Amino acid sequence: MHTHTDGDPIDNHTCHCSVCKRVTGQDTTHVVFFRYGDVGVDNEASLKRQPFNDQNPNGPLELCTCAECGAPIMLDDKQHRIRVIVPNLMGYDGKSMPATYHAFYDPSTGEAKPNDGRPVYEGLRPDFEWPKPA
Repeated sequence: MHTHTDGDPIDNHTCHCSVCKRVTGQDTTHVVFFRYGDVGVDNEASLKRQPFNDQNPNGPLELCTCAECGAPIMLDDKQHRIRVIVPNLMGYDGKSMPATYHAFYDPSTGEAKPNDGRPVYEGLRPDFEWPKPA
């Protein structure tokens, strides 16, 4: 099972949200958004789909895994706006698409605010615009 892209990422960030923490088991997650139509999947029928956020099963994102081995492949947007890659979990070189900011940082968690020089936001970067559905 492989994905491939014909386009550049539209967003690269380090995510601090509770959903990413729960799903990945990581303190932060490097997340890369692509336009929906820019990411293709070999044998898409072989994907197992499950809600990305088990606490919001009707939310827009689905976690797609290989139906045979269970490996994570991508996050798929049911609204066909984006497809999402988590480089360190999905076999991509994260250094080739570095995170440019911190997203969904919540100071009420008590975690120290990131101080690596990248901007820190309580959501996606303010100038991010969701693509129109493919």
